[in-house]
Amino acid sequence: MVVRSTAAPPTPWSKNLAEPQIHKTAFVHTYSNLIGDVRLGANVIVAPGTTIRADEGTPFYLGENTNIQDGVVIHGLEQGRVLGDDENKYSVWIGKNACITHMALIHGPAYVGDNSFIGFRSTVFNARVGAGCIVMMHALIQDVEIPPGKYVPSGAIITSQQQADRLPDVQDQDKEFAHHVVGINQALRAGYLCAEDSKCITPIRDEIAKSYTGNGITVLELERSSNVSSNNLNTETIEQLRYLLQQGYKIGTEHVDQRRFRTGSWTSCQPIEPRSLNEAIGALETCVRNHSGEYVRLFGIDKGRRRVLETIIQRPDGEVKPATSFRAPASSSNGNYSSNNGYGNSYSDSYSNSYSNGSSSGKINNETVEQIRQLLASGYKVGTEHVDERRFRTGSWISCKSIEATSTNAVISAVEECINNHQGEYVRLIGIDTKAKRRVLETIIQRPNGQVASSSSGSQKSYSSGSQKSYSSESSYSGKATATSTRLDSEVVDQLRQLLAGGYKISIEHVDQRRFRTGSWTSTGPIKGSSEREAIAAVEAHLAEYQGEYVRLIGIDPKAKRRVLETIIQRP
Repeated sequence: MVVRSTAAPPTPWSKNLAEPQIHKTAFVHTYSNLIGDVRLGANVIVAPGTTIRADEGTPFYLGENTNIQDGVVIHGLEQGRVLGDDENKYSVWIGKNACITHMALIHGPAYVGDNSFIGFRSTVFNARVGAGCIVMMHALIQDVEIPPGKYVPSGAIITSQQQADRLPDVQDQDKEFAHHVVGINQALRAGYLCAEDSKCITPIRDEIAKSYTGNGITVLELERSSNVSSNNLNTETIEQLRYLLQQGYKIGTEHVDQRRFRTGSWTSCQPIEPRSLNEAIGALETCVRNHSGEYVRLFGIDKGRRRVLETIIQRPDGEVKPATSFRAPASSSNGNYSSNNGYGNSYSDSYSNSYSNGSSSGKINNETVEQIRQLLASGYKVGTEHVDERRFRTGSWISCKSIEATSTNAVISAVEECINNHQGEYVRLIGIDTKAKRRVLETIIQRPNGQVASSSSGSQKSYSSGSQKSYSSESSYSGKATATSTRLDSEVVDQLRQLLAGGYKISIEHVDQRRFRTGSWTSTGPIKGSSEREAIAAVEAHLAEYQGEYVRLIGIDPKAKRRVLETIIQRP
């Protein structure tokens, strides 16, 4: 690997001529520039067109697994330093597993914590961004300290500490997206290193030449000091295993045949408790081999016993798919893991059984059944409410009979009983966190015309017990605007009315079909109107502007700095 790196030039403030220190596992593209005392940790990737220049402010530190994307500029003032996690002083410190995305500017003195995400064209100058923060596109952060775990929306200008302290918390979907970006860039790093290694790239080229097509080609294992190899798993899957182990995640695998795949009835393979990457590969190969002709998927389990980076690695045709998409699907929070140490070392048999023996219902659809399963698996209580059409506009919901059951079948029966007793009315499903004494889900499952509604979000996100973060589900209100009309239906109008009456802020987010899969929503900023008529007009204007895209309505509690509603009101 030929890297364009040079020593720092002699200047009035420094004549040490320091040169970049690049870890052997890092990848630095030849069309990037590194100057001076720049220290790159393990598995860092530096993309083309970047400039990392420690010639004025110095030194710079970039932690392991961090990705520096195209066009990023990192520089620092001669005066001013930040304290790194190693207690030493730096002009710029960027922690591990961080994402500095296209065209961003990090100008020292600056600190970016572990697992943070800095969006396109955003600027961090003379500031500290705490661990686990998500900074979206075109934001400015200057002269402040962003507390850990905060979300900075697109276009935000944060230049006072009061603004920084009022930022909302990062949501689980934001964390998943950041993990996804890290995983993608680790796969890219492996691919670039392979492309520069004749032992790795030559067999691939030979295979392409023989077949005249790239179909079915598996990228060969990169030669590593640990000498890992596999006959059944491809490089991308091994890289995903490596990444999960490096991050301290537990490893899980599941399988399902073609018939049960449609119902999501996955069954766990034997628990994987590896002491090395080779042992993890061996265990995964055993699951793949024992269930040939079936789907097999790989996932990680974090300390909160939630799934991360869930991906199918084998399909019924026997093909082992590349693990290039590390996005955790909607079912990522379903697992009810039993473990003596609370970290999900083993999987409860009841989890698999609850899927394979789950109830099917003619009254409620599969998505509602799935929501009930997820609520019960997360330890939440399930309830139901009903309201007629006249009272629906005022939000005067009435509770159905209390549901004390904890088994899936019994709860489904109770929900169906509420639906039967209130035909011709709205009926909604409620999830309740009994410890925090708050609702975690509200979704309409029946409408006055008798229709049993589909959830607009196939998922219900789960938070660990005792978390102070708020959860609001993407409720299944089916308010939509067609391609020829941007008029809102009565349910969306009612939601706007309730948000305004509750003193909540209103915002709109949109995303095209390609980015919808990665959850890369873009905010249009808060809606300024305070009256119902102004809010409706503003929402309709956004629907007209973003025809052909997904659009969702956001309700924000300004005091608690959290979202209270996310609901899709337009689809492509």
